[in-house]
Amino acid sequence: MKINVVAVGKLKEDYFRLAVAEYSKRINRFAKLTIFETLESKNLQRSEGAIKAAKEEECVEILSYAKGRIIALDSRGSEVTSEEFSDIIKSSQDIGQELTFIIGGSDGLSEKLLKTADKAISFGKVTYPHQLMRVILLEQIYRGFTIIANMPYHK
Repeated sequence: MKINVVAVGKLKEDYFRLAVAEYSKRINRFAKLTIFETLESKNLQRSEGAIKAAKEEECVEILSYAKGRIIALDSRGSEVTSEEFSDIIKSSQDIGQELTFIIGGSDGLSEKLLKTADKAISFGKVTYPHQLMRVILLEQIYRGFTIIANMPYHK
């Protein structure tokens, strides 16, 4: 199985890079993981129109990396349990479908991208920094595979 993570912005802190490397290594036991980083728009104006334009600009590059079933991470998406998240992975795995998860930048994802995605999910109502969200997503992907494999990691 192939899993892609498309994330807006670069990881700046070493502790995030180390956590991503660890979970990537764990995930690669189950699937081929590829992480694509896209540039975050430099939006100096904070007007609603400027933010919308910046998100649309990011959308073009994000979608150039998206393949297979597209899952957008968005606070307005459906909240899922770890078991439901593992079902998303398993359903794609069962049919040999590539799976792409998308993490937006600090202003979130464009409406166009959310409409293009096959599903939008949320990991809760709280807001996370998008760099931390990458670690959380990879941990949940790993947890999903351990649930599928009936391994003791998930309690």
